[in-house]
Amino acid sequence: MGEFEDQWEDELAEDADLGEDEDGAGMEVDGGDQEEARPPSPKPYLPGGKLEEGEYLAPDLSTYPLLHSFVPTWPSLSFDILRDNDGEERRGYPVSCALVAGTQAQDPTANEVTVMRWESLGKTRRDENDDDEDSDDDDTDDDPVLTYRSIPHKGGVNRIRARPLGNPLSTGPPLPPNPYHVATFAETGKVHIFDVAPHLNSLLSPATASSTLSKTPLFTINSHGRAEGFALDWAKPIGGASSSARLLSGDIHSKIYLTTLTPTSATPSPKPFTSHTDSIEDIQWSPSEATVFASCSSDRSIRVWDVRVKDRKSVIGVAGAHDSDVNVISWNLSTNYLLASGGDEGGIKVWDLRNFKGTKAPAPTPVAAFNWHTGPITSIEWHPTDESCFAAAGADDQVTLWDLSVEEDEDERPTGDDADRLKDVPAQLLFCHQGQQDIKEVHWHPQAPGVVVSTASDGFNIFRALPFSS
Repeated sequence: MGEFEDQWEDELAEDADLGEDEDGAGMEVDGGDQEEARPPSPKPYLPGGKLEEGEYLAPDLSTYPLLHSFVPTWPSLSFDILRDNDGEERRGYPVSCALVAGTQAQDPTANEVTVMRWESLGKTRRDENDDDEDSDDDDTDDDPVLTYRSIPHKGGVNRIRARPLGNPLSTGPPLPPNPYHVATFAETGKVHIFDVAPHLNSLLSPATASSTLSKTPLFTINSHGRAEGFALDWAKPIGGASSSARLLSGDIHSKIYLTTLTPTSATPSPKPFTSHTDSIEDIQWSPSEATVFASCSSDRSIRVWDVRVKDRKSVIGVAGAHDSDVNVISWNLSTNYLLASGGDEGGIKVWDLRNFKGTKAPAPTPVAAFNWHTGPITSIEWHPTDESCFAAAGADDQVTLWDLSVEEDEDERPTGDDADRLKDVPAQLLFCHQGQQDIKEVHWHPQAPGVVVSTASDGFNIFRALPFSS
């Protein structure tokens, strides 16, 4: 399966005297010659900067209250965080996490859906004599522990999503025989629905778990034929259980299908939603209206739909929302008229849906736009409780954390030697996490405030950045 690798462990002592990263970047340039004294005030590395011979990136551990990595046997380019039974608002240490991931194995027969439990993820220690006031209360000496259960999967997993739960976070996950549904969109074009409740329960409560764990999906949806896809989302639990038992899937041939789930069947609607003219890249159900969803496409548009419309056409939208493919979208969970999007050109935009008209109307101006990333945006997600914050990931090997409520203060602009170098850093950019290659997805941990999990071709990172540590 793989193992946790604390590759930063050897750097704890030598990084103890580093100051806080002044522009939010969580990485520094580390010289290859260990004999030379470290400069007293090292300059933070800015993404895209040139590394000299013998230099490499190392994390500034003073900016990471939590930082761990996990390298699986096969890359997992899509994952989702599962509800666990450790409670909500968990701000202490060690940190735990339950998640489900799908693999992209070189051997097609080796692919699987993996339910994982990460435990004993300790707080970052910058030196052996760290006398943090919380150190007496936090058990941080144990090594991280990984347990998992695997389910065989036919073909690589393009996207995996767990069905949202309607009950409070404090109630924990469903217990068998109640299902915990997870959907996958396979590279074969099939959409599979699994029940991972028994697998998760066997990790959370081994003493009461069943010894029989299913190795097959509950249902398989063939609506897309052989057309693979990357867009997948469960309806949010609004207005009762019936509104949450619905799944949308969008494929590379511009078709979106709705599947309705019952305790005994999964029934796809025979007629697809068809206003897009190119590959569907992402789908998001509205967090406040049970019949409304949004989608984005390689046709550069964002569209909003209502499943009650009989002709299966979009209601409103924006044509030319980005200069290139619109890869990802995220609907704000608190301010329901805000939608964030990320494009193939590297741009991030925040839209006010109240300004959306028909797609033939002039495109509205986004309420915020950022061009910090230099590669395609591969993931974007609003903070689960803070309406002004979101996380984004890009093919430029960055995970960035943003806060739209921050306003630039003229009195706090960099001066001196740093003025020109930092002039293009947006005030709203709170943190920049690097060190992973080909980052694909990022999610906030809903039960552990400020904790972020990201996956890339070289494995997972789980971290809490200093701006989100309180």
